[in-house]
Amino acid sequence: MQLPQDPYLLLSYINTKLRDEYPSLAALCEDLAADEEQLKERLRAAGYAYDAQKNAFTAK
Repeated sequence: MQLPQDPYLLLSYINTKLRDEYPSLAALCEDLAADEEQLKERLRAAGYAYDAQKNAFTAK
């Protein structure tokens, strides 16, 4: 599956998946064959960072 290109759609999609289906970003990336660092960088550029305790991307 191709991830959304728009950073805000991507944020919503990833956070929903993390909340509903995956215990961690690593598990999500492994299952979706996504590059974890690239995903973090795309969302970092939009002003969000991954919070492992919350298992979600939150505003920096």
